[in-house]
Amino acid sequence: MKDEKTVNESKGEREGAGGHARLSRKQYEKELARLHVELVKLQEWAVHTGAKICVVFEGRDGAGKGGTIKALTERVSPRVFRVVALPAPTEREKTQMYVQRYLPHLPAAGEITIFDRSWYNRAGVERVMGFCTDQQATDFLTGVPLVERAIIHSGVILLKYWLEVGQDEQTRRLEERIHDGRKIWKLSPMDVRSYNRWYDYSRARDEMFEATDTDEAPWYVVRSDDKRRARLNLISHFLKSIPYKEVPREKVKLPKRQKPDNYRESDRPLRYVPERF
Repeated sequence: MKDEKTVNESKGEREGAGGHARLSRKQYEKELARLHVELVKLQEWAVHTGAKICVVFEGRDGAGKGGTIKALTERVSPRVFRVVALPAPTEREKTQMYVQRYLPHLPAAGEITIFDRSWYNRAGVERVMGFCTDQQATDFLTGVPLVERAIIHSGVILLKYWLEVGQDEQTRRLEERIHDGRKIWKLSPMDVRSYNRWYDYSRARDEMFEATDTDEAPWYVVRSDDKRRARLNLISHFLKSIPYKEVPREKVKLPKRQKPDNYRESDRPLRYVPERF
């Protein structure tokens, strides 16, 4: 686990995360298009073989989880790549075994489930913001490796990603959400309340890694100060972590259209959307 000095790069280092210049939009879109083709191949392989894949996304507020998930899923079928972002638990769910409400969303054969936040809420926001007791958090950290082992032994490929963003970049992104009307929905009251708890979250993250970074279900950390590089790096790693192969498919050739057979356009007036552009 890197110390805080390493995790929180200076502004100059962030401009070139990992010593690289920021990717241009053209470079990014070209590489992302290539990865999208591979994701479609993975999708067809999963459906063909009945594979079950579960991907957990965690990280700091403003680290770019939503944008990365969008980049990962924008060219594949939502019936195969299922994104799960659960709301706060109901009063009934609060009385259940903690992980119980997540289990129904695990993938069946031919499905890829992506958790935008997951059962690890208990190790992060719930612990830091006082929504659970220290004992409940400790019990969770003790028990979750056993739950994940059971998930994996049931045939699920489980991948866990933590997106890490530096303090300055997090501040910039959260302030952008305040002032950009397109992004204000991304800023929750919890984000604001959590903002000044940086080191509490750091300690919670470190303890979570210590307890749950196992050989069977390791954590993979993605540096996300450069959003474009983070998305490409994560998707590339995801693809390399799955033993998929291209599924043979028949060549597609469009048939000839049928003849009009005396069809005439209706005289009924239609309500067209005004062409303003």
